Amino acid sequence: MDLTSSELDRELTKFREYLSLLARLHTDRRLQGKLDLSGVVQQTLLEAYQALPQLHKLSEAEKAAWLRRALANNLSDEIRKLSTDKRNVARERSLEDALEQSSARIEGWLATEQSPPSNALVRQEEALRLADALARLPENQRLAVELRHLQGLSVAMVAQELDCTKPAAIGFLNRGVKKLRQLLQDDTGE
Repeated sequence: MDLTSSELDRELTKFREYLSLLARLHTDRRLQGKLDLSGVVQQTLLEAYQALPQLHKLSEAEKAAWLRRALANNLSDEIRKLSTDKRNVARERSLEDALEQSSARIEGWLATEQSPPSNALVRQEEALRLADALARLPENQRLAVELRHLQGLSVAMVAQELDCTKPAAIGFLNRGVKKLRQLLQDDTGE
């Protein structure tokens, strides 16, 4: 089956926010100001676009895994450019493993928060919807939810990362989760 150019674009761009979320989750916040994470995501999508004839034959879960590996490689390349260290294959592998774990954590959170785990395709679609909804949250709420629920930090650590008080962090979390649920419900029409 041949896809039109706009269908090819839609097939890949639906992963943009998901890849952005994974890039944010696995890049030290101190490095985020030095790295162009949107550029890394764009490079990953460009590589996927170039490999689309092969990717098109894969399932959604396999496409997501391919994109996570490409993102891990591109992030490693960018981080390596910032440091004078020689290539560290173990660090690259650990970044790829961390991206896999985050993806699993996102799917796990969706399974407990949104719906019963029915199958990998549904969870993958929900992960994409979650990433899109997270991108629409105000930054402090988005960061609080990502740090607490997707990275597993304590509320005290979330407050430290956000440079705010613990009650303020709790407020960001509560408002963020409430707004996130609303956005996800609005998207499904439930």
